[in-house]
Amino acid sequence: MAKKKTKFMCQSCGYESAKWMGKCPGCGEWNSMVEDVMITGKQPRKSFTHTPEGALTKATPLVAVESIEEPRVKTKIAELNRVLGGGVVPGSLILIGGDPGIGKSTLLLQVSSQLAETNNKVLYISGEESVKQTKLRSDRLNVSSKELYVYAETNLESIHQSIEQLSPDFVVIDSIQTVYHPEVTSAPGSVSQVRECTAELMRIAKTKNIAVFIVGHVTKEGSIAGPRILEHMVDTVLYFEGERHHTYRILRAVKNRFGSTNEMGIFEMKETGLEEVANPSEIFLEERSQGAAGSTVVASMEGTRPVLVEMQALVTPTSFNNPRRMATGVDQNRVSLLMAVLEKRVGLLLQQQDAYLKVAGGIRLDEPAIDLAVAISIASSFRDQPSNAFDCIIGEVGLTGEVRRVSRIEQRVQEAAKLGFKRVIIPSNNIGGWKFPEEIQVVGVSNVNEALKQVLGE
Repeated sequence: MAKKKTKFMCQSCGYESAKWMGKCPGCGEWNSMVEDVMITGKQPRKSFTHTPEGALTKATPLVAVESIEEPRVKTKIAELNRVLGGGVVPGSLILIGGDPGIGKSTLLLQVSSQLAETNNKVLYISGEESVKQTKLRSDRLNVSSKELYVYAETNLESIHQSIEQLSPDFVVIDSIQTVYHPEVTSAPGSVSQVRECTAELMRIAKTKNIAVFIVGHVTKEGSIAGPRILEHMVDTVLYFEGERHHTYRILRAVKNRFGSTNEMGIFEMKETGLEEVANPSEIFLEERSQGAAGSTVVASMEGTRPVLVEMQALVTPTSFNNPRRMATGVDQNRVSLLMAVLEKRVGLLLQQQDAYLKVAGGIRLDEPAIDLAVAISIASSFRDQPSNAFDCIIGEVGLTGEVRRVSRIEQRVQEAAKLGFKRVIIPSNNIGGWKFPEEIQVVGVSNVNEALKQVLGE
């Protein structure tokens, strides 16, 4: 006979305990233990396999497995296809997370309509809105298709029956935190419910070859709400980001079993929905003020795409014993490291200077190739000497002041030339083995001092 048992589970790592604890012994997180009611005893479980139900499986030598390329279904949104690695793979489970109101449901409703227009049967399951509310949103977005079905339900068994009856090609679950499994006694959105519902949806996706999109809520720290195992179970994890006061949205892939990670797609939110931005570099540079000290342009790689963004620095004398170091869009520790290099290798006295850095446009950069642009922005603001508005700066800076080579230099330089830049500063080790664009001058530097002389003069 099944019995109820109460335990406490960490929402971050899944650590289980018989009693509540303020700090999780597994991952060290505070206030992450949540009460969970489990039913003990033998219960029938459906097996999870990638083969159709009822089919027998056995171990197969790897060399005997036929190598076939995964077919992909392309949407009409090229930015989404790029992030997914070329399109939607049938049988995949895709998790999309983002802040409330960022546009997750809008994006998926638009994608559902586009897939339905290509003779694909799409089932849109809403656990947060009624069918009439979904219809109102579809009218605003001009979404209408005969192959798009809407179903307002949160019971997973009812959802499973609807999928069995309809046999769709694509399923959208909005959202996983509202769906519950009747055999699990805990409340919807709890660790057990999210884990069991995701496992069941994964089984449906793999056995029936249905691509399933799952909307996930995020915590105040910006991570997907629920157990960390949720991100490990799915095939693809997408984050929908953006500033609340800006109309631009960024779709990132942080996990993708069928394509490259760290790909990025840019969208603009309008009254009629989300529209893709074909050339994001022009957007990030359109409001740049020329002749301002502390402003430089860097060519950064977001997955396979080069993006030109403006790096801004403001260095002012401090009125406190400890100077402030603040950064938006870049790692603050990297800023402190580069300021130490400028002090030791270049001789800039930055000990009593406050430093504020910002990446314009709300984008976040975390690759080493932005080091040289950050260093030159700080030096430009400290000397109050502007750099050339048509210079683009690329390079990684080491602790000894050397400028190290970066990857994909040819794509970065071509993007700078396409946007009208006249000169690009790159590491000297990156010169050679490729053809420079004729309309841009390529200058190689080996250390920070050489770069400062080229950009700011003596």
